[in-house]
Amino acid sequence: MNPDVLNVYFIMGTVNCVEPPLDTLEQALQAGITCFQFREKGEGCLNGEAYETFARNCQKLCKDYGVPFIVNDDVELALKLDADGIHVGQDDLAITEFRARAENKIIGVSVHNEQEMELAVRSGADYVGIGPIYPTKSKKDAKPPAGLGFLKKVRSQYPSFPIVAIGGINEMNASEVRLAGADGISVISVICESSNVEGTIQKLRGARG
Repeated sequence: MNPDVLNVYFIMGTVNCVEPPLDTLEQALQAGITCFQFREKGEGCLNGEAYETFARNCQKLCKDYGVPFIVNDDVELALKLDADGIHVGQDDLAITEFRARAENKIIGVSVHNEQEMELAVRSGADYVGIGPIYPTKSKKDAKPPAGLGFLKKVRSQYPSFPIVAIGGINEMNASEVRLAGADGISVISVICESSNVEGTIQKLRGARG
């Protein structure tokens, strides 16, 4: 895949937003995010028909702006919606199952150590998400921050493999994350809680090493 797709990678669900979620997503699309991940998890999240309807509405907006629509950790929903791709944790079965049932789709995998990185590459991932780089409040079960060391190491070992960094990234530290080797930065709260989504994304896009 083209690593430029990962430049500003926005992850969102209803529980993350202070403003109406679809309004937040459209503002982010207008401001220039390059990829969107639908992640509807956490206390108070939607389920059932409301969950699928919200996903479809997000997908429609992404299509309107020509931005890839990625589903987090739900193979069946991704297939049902004919999403552009899926993002999974350390589950090679999910990777192979999705690849077998949906050709030419994007598959992203979260990695936290060298063994997981090797497995993701071997299993056929198109990109990896590395993090959390810094402390994050958006994921209750997040692993301890890895800092930039692991990111730099993976970049040196896999110089051309697409990497997006996640976890505690904001306008102030995005440039150092890119300098450490990330093709893009993945964010949740910095956009969801912004009072100026356009300005925030401009700073994130401009923070290139």
